[in-house]
Amino acid sequence: MKKRYIVPVVLSSALLVGSVTVSDVLAKPQDSSFSSVQEEKTWNAKANVPIFVKEKVAKKFSASNASNAVNFLKQNVNKIGIKNPEESLKVKDIQKDDFGMTHIRFNQTKSGVPVEGTEVIVHFNEKNEVVAVNGNLNKVVQDNVINTNPSVDTSEALQQAKSSVNAPEKLAYKPTSNLVIYSFEGESNLAYKINVNFLGEEPGNWFVFVDAKSGDVIDKYNALLHANDIKKKAHIGVGEGVHGEKRQLHTTMEIQPDESTTFKLYDESHENLEGIYTYDYNTGDIFENKSESWMDEYQTPAVDAHYNSETVYDYYLNEHDRNSLDGNGMPIVSYVHFGNNYNNAFWNGRQMTYGDGDGEFMVPLSAGLDVAAHEMTHGVISHTANLRYRNQSGALNESFADVFGALIDEDDWELGEDIMAPASIEEGRVALRSLSNPDQFAVSEARAPYGDGMYPEHMDEFYDMPIWVDNGGVHVNSSITNHAAYLIGQQIGKDKLGHIYYRALTTYLTPNSDFSIARSAIVQSAVDIYGEGSVEAEEVASGFDQVGIY
Repeated sequence: MKKRYIVPVVLSSALLVGSVTVSDVLAKPQDSSFSSVQEEKTWNAKANVPIFVKEKVAKKFSASNASNAVNFLKQNVNKIGIKNPEESLKVKDIQKDDFGMTHIRFNQTKSGVPVEGTEVIVHFNEKNEVVAVNGNLNKVVQDNVINTNPSVDTSEALQQAKSSVNAPEKLAYKPTSNLVIYSFEGESNLAYKINVNFLGEEPGNWFVFVDAKSGDVIDKYNALLHANDIKKKAHIGVGEGVHGEKRQLHTTMEIQPDESTTFKLYDESHENLEGIYTYDYNTGDIFENKSESWMDEYQTPAVDAHYNSETVYDYYLNEHDRNSLDGNGMPIVSYVHFGNNYNNAFWNGRQMTYGDGDGEFMVPLSAGLDVAAHEMTHGVISHTANLRYRNQSGALNESFADVFGALIDEDDWELGEDIMAPASIEEGRVALRSLSNPDQFAVSEARAPYGDGMYPEHMDEFYDMPIWVDNGGVHVNSSITNHAAYLIGQQIGKDKLGHIYYRALTTYLTPNSDFSIARSAIVQSAVDIYGEGSVEAEEVASGFDQVGIY
């Protein structure tokens, strides 16, 4: 039976960053009718004001819709702080869930231009009462005049963006460009947000912000995340994975006139899913075979990638009623045999890509179900909370990917145990990261000076890292919230943990959510599902208490 808790209406990163060494692997209540939890900011505070407001006395409306959500914000401008919401907010998404709740998600705008990284969500219960508001608000933009007429055209900005990241002539996908208001280093600017995506020796899923007045690059970060007359027939084949496991594979049999039958690693048999496709990076083509048996050694990484993609797809569909990564049946695409001795796997915003490892530290990374789940969950994140890939929000992005990796590969609480090569295991590196015991593994040499050299499991061990090192610690500080999830899961089980975390990700979190807001969101999700004062809600709070997140 499917377990349905939310029906969504509608970046991503590498598992590792930096060099290919193993240690670099895969990263007060107010006196009113509301209570508010906000983290104090010491730098540019008003550019990212977190909001998590729960109403003690719910305000009832005639309907749970965007118009009434705006009316509520207008009526409570002094408590929530959003001025002229009818002008400064634009509806992004409306979700209705199985509890009868409706969630109206807004983007903050200025003169119609979206403010990057800011979202506000108004939550109605089944009685059309507003019960909570959360998100992030840029008060600097709200309170000041900003000229939203660009002086630089899109093509000039695009060339500047491509040049700034050394993009090759051939790009994996056509770049996208959107005009936004972007706050960085104390200033708020009209900017083009440009996504440049490419593969090659140094693959990139770059987001570049180009000043729309001067043409200068303000900021950038890498978010590594047929022939005619062919008859097709869904087919079940068998293959052998990297570690010798026998895999039953959903493939496609192609029959062409006057030619032999060909079997290919793509699966279009799932209802409302465009398909699951597995490619050879070396040729750029979908894997194909003259036999329905996929046993060749070169094919084993593809067998695992194809099998694991379907396993992760089935998890999100059966447990959360989510149809593919975007919730709308987008194709699930994997490439294997990427790079040379490449100890990495990544989601680039559109596909999974797996290296073969170097045989010393790692074997082909597609062998790990939790690795596939991690990368595919980055896709889910980019289509839901879209947690910004920097600092604490970026660490949450990595942490949610790790947590769902451990939930889908349900045998343990480690990540990457199936991709470690014999030599690495002999040296004691039996996994990439551990949710149960994070500090058993060392961080990379580049990251070690910012902490005690081991992965942290409590905020007392938090790595205060600059942006240019691991995007502010996204692969390191994520282990703190990972450990909180482990502590919670030990008490309530992985099944309940998965439903609580999925609800928080899809219902409450926004791009700039930090650890404190994540705690509030995850606790609230437990309350929504299991009730105020429930054992589940109490154990969630306890798990975050134990790692020092309040």
